Amino acid sequence: MGFQKYKFGAAGVGLMYGFSMCITLFGPSNDFRSGISTWVGLDKQLSLGHVIGFSYEDPLVVGAGKPITVILDKDPKTGAAIDPPQRAYVYKAGTKFSPGINHPDMLGSGVQELSESTGKIGQANMSSGAVFTIAQGEFNGEEVNYVINASAVNGWSPEETLRAAGDENTRYVGEGKTIYVTEGCWWCHTLLPEETQDWQHFGTPPFLGDMNGEMPTAFGSDRKGPDILHVASRNSSREWMTMHFFNPRLVQPNSIMPRFDYLFGKVDINGNTIDYDKWRADYTAYVNGERIYPPEVPEPARDSEVRALIDWVLTSLR
Repeated sequence: MGFQKYKFGAAGVGLMYGFSMCITLFGPSNDFRSGISTWVGLDKQLSLGHVIGFSYEDPLVVGAGKPITVILDKDPKTGAAIDPPQRAYVYKAGTKFSPGINHPDMLGSGVQELSESTGKIGQANMSSGAVFTIAQGEFNGEEVNYVINASAVNGWSPEETLRAAGDENTRYVGEGKTIYVTEGCWWCHTLLPEETQDWQHFGTPPFLGDMNGEMPTAFGSDRKGPDILHVASRNSSREWMTMHFFNPRLVQPNSIMPRFDYLFGKVDINGNTIDYDKWRADYTAYVNGERIYPPEVPEPARDSEVRALIDWVLTSLR
């Protein structure tokens, strides 16, 4: 009887192993490029750039070599008003293009054709840089979003596009996503609402086309904190996010999230040195009831890591 149990168990393990090998061998034969890129998918890959993580252009994984996302309310070339404002993705000279620009076939049917013929993405030159936008068109009777090389179509250069946007309308999305990954935020948060009651609070799960060209997706491995795929739709306050990253207990007294105040750097937006020891002492006094109000949170410097992280949260997670 014992031998029969062993035999059946060995057979079961063999079947499971064989099934897993079939998935390994035949699964990749499915062409995931058949998934048509959505606006979300195009926005993600254009704002994140070549890859998030270790690469030759960013060996220390600090967010170097990433494109810059801007919000334009006027044409960088002519100065004409753009209403409603338009999102543009600026690749400075030498910045590697996103996967969909280098390999248009991964954009999906219709998106590839329009991006190449109307959007002229094949004319983009990495050595001189380029500016990209997203437009909507029609292909075989279906509406699709596609990429426009605004440098070729509109004559926009990276430098004049950044000047037209100004710092107020500049978002360091690619750098922010890098910080999210390197800080290990995905250990506690997911970017993948489930097809359950999650829909009622966290929003709908992503489509296949939402992930075309995004590397990595950083779906997350556990959920100790809430899913944040659409967090900016629930809370779009930059002030709240600033306080939350400096010390989560300022806005959620029972939060188990660690502080990320070190991402603020050494100085605030005015160049004043941030005295972390004094701030923590004042906050302890506030918690102990020795002062009425908590200490003021410093406003992040323009080149601080936390500014980029908040840019990514409020720009991409909608």
